[in-house]
Amino acid sequence: MAKDSKTLKRKAAEAGGWIAAKRIAKSIPYVGTVFAIGLVGYDIKKKGVVKGVINSGLDAIPFVGLGKNAIEFFTGDFLPDKEPKNNGKKRS
Repeated sequence: MAKDSKTLKRKAAEAGGWIAAKRIAKSIPYVGTVFAIGLVGYDIKKKGVVKGVINSGLDAIPFVGLGKNAIEFFTGDFLPDKEPKNNGKKRS
């Protein structure tokens, strides 16, 4: 009967994979913060200055932003978008 023992190379690869996975998992909150900061201009354009900054600020806080976005996924925006400008045109 043959043993299914792992080679030293295989063990090293698995250990390295776990170390890389842990590092990536630890960096996820910071990556979300960078995205939120990068999207401040878009939020301000869509929601207005005050609501856009508040929305981006909440999104930039690592676990608060996660909770806010999870709730908004089911209920819709906490801070609604501003009304679009008509530029003097009437809609039919």
